[in-house]
Amino acid sequence: MSEVLIIGNGPAGISAALYTARAGLKTTVIGKDTGALAKAEKIENYFGFEEPISGDKLISQGVAQAKRLGVEIINDEVVGLNYDGSFLVKTSKNQYSADSVILATGSSRTIPPIKGTSDYEGRGISYCAVCDAFFYRDQDVAVLGNSNYALSEAIELLPIVKSVTLITNGKSPVKNIPEGIKVITKEIASFEGEDELLSKVCFKDGSFINISGVFVAIGVAGSSDLAKKLGAETNGTKIVVDENMTTNIPGLFAAGDCTGGLLQISKAVYEGAKAGTETIKFIRENKK
Repeated sequence: MSEVLIIGNGPAGISAALYTARAGLKTTVIGKDTGALAKAEKIENYFGFEEPISGDKLISQGVAQAKRLGVEIINDEVVGLNYDGSFLVKTSKNQYSADSVILATGSSRTIPPIKGTSDYEGRGISYCAVCDAFFYRDQDVAVLGNSNYALSEAIELLPIVKSVTLITNGKSPVKNIPEGIKVITKEIASFEGEDELLSKVCFKDGSFINISGVFVAIGVAGSSDLAKKLGAETNGTKIVVDENMTTNIPGLFAAGDCTGGLLQISKAVYEGAKAGTETIKFIRENKK
């Protein structure tokens, strides 16, 4: 068990880890990839570099720095977050527990460019199975996505709803799909409904399925997706935090792009440092 578990291995997450590790707290960072920053060819507006540096090199140097301080870095995809006396972080391969969690995966909720998506958000289209499964008990629902995150959402729904269909919109589904989850790989044309409520998914080949709800889970789970699973306050795709990067859930902090505002490395590093120092205070106070 870690004292601090940080979800996200970009500037915000690694910055937080540097502080918690130096304070002597057992720190684990879990991240699947390094996001958009790794694709930046040249960074010229970050303090301390006379010559431009690539995003990939900046991240790798930060990760190496964290490892030198004893931070455990795990390359895995986080698909779930729960609390049962300690925080439980579920990945595609394992499960980890911690006294405190810092969310720092950026802002990555993907809204599909499918006709009808915005029309039925909150009226049949949802982005959180844990939050909304109750409203669809004994009804037919679908999960849009093809990754481990989509499969995790489908499994979450399975014992509550009447049926679950994984719709991949033309992409190959993840392997090892359990019994009870149907899969449709056709490309989607639109979401349609009656009386302002979603009622069907229409495919480009002219076929359709009748459905009461669609849970969007494209790609990997972003920070706001994970925050919602614990009931943390969000505003759209952003996590609501105070000046100390604290959410409304004790022990849960957030930093970086997922909190909104200026989407720059300098902001992410500051917020990571602040989240790290506040996490140190939280853990020490709770150990008294």
